[in-house]
Amino acid sequence: MAVTDEAIEKIKELIVSGALRPGDRLPRESELAAGLGLSRNSLREAVRALSLIRVLDVRQGDGTYVTSLAPQLLLEALGFVVDLHRDDTVLEFLAVRRILEPAATATAAGRIEQAQLDALTARLDALGPDPSVEELVACDLEFHRTIVRSAGNSVLCSLLDGLSGPATRARVWRGLARQDAVARTLREHRAILAALRDRDAEAARSWATVHIAGVERWLREAP
Repeated sequence: MAVTDEAIEKIKELIVSGALRPGDRLPRESELAAGLGLSRNSLREAVRALSLIRVLDVRQGDGTYVTSLAPQLLLEALGFVVDLHRDDTVLEFLAVRRILEPAATATAAGRIEQAQLDALTARLDALGPDPSVEELVACDLEFHRTIVRSAGNSVLCSLLDGLSGPATRARVWRGLARQDAVARTLREHRAILAALRDRDAEAARSWATVHIAGVERWLREAP
């Protein structure tokens, strides 16, 4: 194991064991390095790496702290990785969405508030018949994010946010726009909303599956 990897593992062990908790300040560098049996250089590299993935927060002139370790914070790096994916792997990310998002949509059927449903309906109404790609991306993000957040599972919400952020959705929507699939997609959004209004979890699950599977099919058949 590389020295820096070993240092990362030792800091992780402190957090997992509860010796360091969210919000705690790390001991001084010299003290921590000695306690973990590490060189100060390898400790610095480990701290730098863990700060990049939002496990640690380095505050200039104050010290280094364990972050809140909230899922949305720790999974931010996933969105960065997804945005860098190649076009030939977009279908794989959509396949993962097709597994996770219908379950979240079904759960949301019993939780989403009427005001949220009304707001999403108004957003679709305001979009019009010929929106730009940018407008579609913004609306699509708001639509799916609102529903998934209503499911009440922060880990699931963060995973789905990371799997299909603005950059990925822009790629998908450009493909859909070229195939004149916008109207059908928006109709499916309305069908999902109707199922949620009826508090019909299985209908919501089915329409979410149809919706994402349709996007996969369009992209697979695209020239």
